[in-house]
Amino acid sequence: MVAMRTLLTAARYLGPAGIVSQPWFLLEGATLVAAGSRGSAQAPAADRRLAFPDSTLAPAFFDVHLHGAAGHDVMEATPEALGAISRFLAGHGVGSFLATTVTASIDDTLRALSRLAQLQRQQQPGAQPLGIHLEGPFLSHAKRGVHRPELLQPAERTLFDRFWQAAEGTIRLLTLAPELPGAVELAAHATALGVRVSLGHSNADAETTQRAIRAGASSATHTFNAMRALDHREPGILGTVLSDQALFAELICDGVHVHPDLVRLWWRAKGPQRSILITDAMRATGMPDGTYTLAGQTVQVAHGRATADGVLAGSVLTLDRALTNFLRFTGATLDQAIPLLTTNPATMTGLHTAAPQPGSPADFTVLAPDGTLQATLLRGALVEPS
Repeated sequence: MVAMRTLLTAARYLGPAGIVSQPWFLLEGATLVAAGSRGSAQAPAADRRLAFPDSTLAPAFFDVHLHGAAGHDVMEATPEALGAISRFLAGHGVGSFLATTVTASIDDTLRALSRLAQLQRQQQPGAQPLGIHLEGPFLSHAKRGVHRPELLQPAERTLFDRFWQAAEGTIRLLTLAPELPGAVELAAHATALGVRVSLGHSNADAETTQRAIRAGASSATHTFNAMRALDHREPGILGTVLSDQALFAELICDGVHVHPDLVRLWWRAKGPQRSILITDAMRATGMPDGTYTLAGQTVQVAHGRATADGVLAGSVLTLDRALTNFLRFTGATLDQAIPLLTTNPATMTGLHTAAPQPGSPADFTVLAPDGTLQATLLRGALVEPS
């Protein structure tokens, strides 16, 4: 059977190569087969047209730090849980994500990693998991956040290798506190395997942080949160994250985790090529206020804030809302902001180019001039905002 040909058009396209005015994209079923613009080539014939004459097209978003949504946690590692999360994310502009773990017992972590590796080989109904982000158990007790202290582990290569084998090599990002004994060596080992190392949940000083960067660390986990506070004589991990352009830096832009003034500081420090917007979303995302669980702990969710015993416990943020918040907090343009959800996380992880190319899945977001999500196109199927 010949796949249906769809012609997708809009006012402009924001991709890694820049802005294209009056773009067109030709899809055959789920696949992009050709692209051009009205000024450069005649748009081909198609069976149907999807026209967004006042909108901007961009690649679908990529969330590298997401624990769950729609009442489910990725640690459940079941088809039902991952499918529900995948469908929810599609309604918020996300085409791909890293399934992010939380500190659990070694046996529970091994079990979840093994099941997640199997599930990633299957086509999900919406956004696709491109790998695993291992957040914990190699974290600082002093800056553990909601991670349970009795389950934190030393930064041992042998334990990481057990996780790596259980995940069948699908761990793509590792959050690591660089001050732990053996952490610098683990950073070098993980980097040699192709894992990106993100520094976070840490009370490290600046010198220790620099050693981890020299060992291969390339990013920072939810900047400002669960990090040693900035001091003008000892800048610590936070000062290094903000000042060292070797590092990418995540940020939870919900107005709860980081004050808008500091969002602006982060943006000025890291700039358009090293900033990454994430959600750190947990199972309550997309659900009513109430009582939920994360990492085996009870979490109260009310008015956009998730807390366990007064400590922030992930977020209920969606990536489309992170984009509009960022635009509002910083005054950045949509052109400047789109890479923070597409090109930058793709470059940091090295997993894909974040730009639909002929032969690749047709994954796009459709955005209003103010950045509001109007629709998501995943593998050629139109998904309305949820």
